[in-house]
Amino acid sequence: MGLPGNGPREAIAMDAETILRIKPALTRYLHEFDGCFGRRPTRAHRDTYIQGQLGPLPRKSVEPIADAAGVPPRTLQEFLGEFKWDEFAVRDLLQQRVARRHGDPRAVGLLDETSYVKKGTKTAAVQRQHCGAVGKNENCVVSVHLGYATPGFHTLLDGEPYLPKETWHEDRVRCRKAGIPDDVVYRPKWQIGLGQIERALANGVRFAWITFDEDYGGKPPFLRALDALGQTFVGELPSSFPLWTKAPEVLHRAHGRDGRAARKPRLKVKNNPACEVRDLVRSSPILRAHPWQAYRVKEGTLGPQVWEAKHLSVWLKNEDGLPTRPHHLVVMRNVLEPETIKYFVSNAPEATATETLLLVALSRYKIEQMFEVSKGELGMDHFEVRHWRSIQRHLILSCVSHLFLAEFHEAHRGGKSGPDGAPNPHGDGALGPRLAPGRTLLAPAGGDDPRPVAYDPTTQRQGRPQPPQGNPAASACPRRVLEEPTHVSLAQLVAL
Repeated sequence: MGLPGNGPREAIAMDAETILRIKPALTRYLHEFDGCFGRRPTRAHRDTYIQGQLGPLPRKSVEPIADAAGVPPRTLQEFLGEFKWDEFAVRDLLQQRVARRHGDPRAVGLLDETSYVKKGTKTAAVQRQHCGAVGKNENCVVSVHLGYATPGFHTLLDGEPYLPKETWHEDRVRCRKAGIPDDVVYRPKWQIGLGQIERALANGVRFAWITFDEDYGGKPPFLRALDALGQTFVGELPSSFPLWTKAPEVLHRAHGRDGRAARKPRLKVKNNPACEVRDLVRSSPILRAHPWQAYRVKEGTLGPQVWEAKHLSVWLKNEDGLPTRPHHLVVMRNVLEPETIKYFVSNAPEATATETLLLVALSRYKIEQMFEVSKGELGMDHFEVRHWRSIQRHLILSCVSHLFLAEFHEAHRGGKSGPDGAPNPHGDGALGPRLAPGRTLLAPAGGDDPRPVAYDPTTQRQGRPQPPQGNPAASACPRRVLEEPTHVSLAQLVAL
């Protein structure tokens, strides 16, 4: 889902002259991955493929890339599907490079999926399903991705195809024909995403926050797993997600009757049941008592949009049906379309300000920009290969191309300036300078007040975080708000 109010963006592809100019930097960059590709001919095919993705070709599938480079298309197809090289080691090195060069105490991990329309039934993992690329059910392949964003930099860290259960996982004969190994089995998208987060952490990447849409936020095991990792998150909830606005009482029996073992903790019978979040907005006296606070969301083609938010504590269900520790709930609605309501949950520390939670939640638009560039400029959706390994390798090489372009732009724009971003959960980290003054992503509504939004620096305390009962008051420590840069080139699309 993109951020409301995104304005138009202009992208300019690299021409042949630009490719020649960047070739020394690209050669140095790709040398870092040499150990994953073994023989020199394999490394040469890698270079051909990456240069093809970065170049000005209108179509960036195997055949036009090979034709432009003067190599047989069959050889480049074999490079993706049959040559011996370690795509997963490439991914590890890419993530380690990001951790080493672009670590930031305000970094946000962005989890999302994208899709690619494909005809026929032979392409691995293809089936008729919801296709975000066209906004309806269509024959397509879906992949899950993890992005990484700091105030002045963002890139893709990972990409993995999703294997549907009924049409593929349960038909291993069909899987073998499409080159899907027997150890590749169905996993829900949230499990794929969780694995990507764990893998990035193992490679040294650190996220102040993880954010995701309701397809992931609606999975309680996913939220519990992130909490168990000690990972702070702000995620969107589906409207049907159940929770409590008041902690239900739990019955504990220390000793069983007649010497029998004690029973497990359970809810008292007279507790109110958990309620769907959409019903809370309509009916909960606790939520209704909280006033709506207006925020202006960045200007777009239709002008500025104003959203209102409420913020309070809620309790989720754990795996035993008992209440968790309290979490934040932020409810947003569009002032001009009040029926458009979004719900966000967070395990952030107790004193985290509403503004901070909204900044993190609304930063998810950056992964949409990454998809936009990866597809429109790097050809991530142009693949015409059918086998599983070829698709997986194509997705990882697209991450390699994306990272190079982001780093190249960062090196040539004169520093790491960027739009302000949310702090880490500890409240640490100075904010970057503003870009494009006046084009705010999140600011107080009601006039052109030049004063910054106040921010509470005590957003982290020792021990397990406990969210506030109400909207936390702003402190005297000011902070600026995230702003939308003006996009005028492909490189800016990638790196800003």
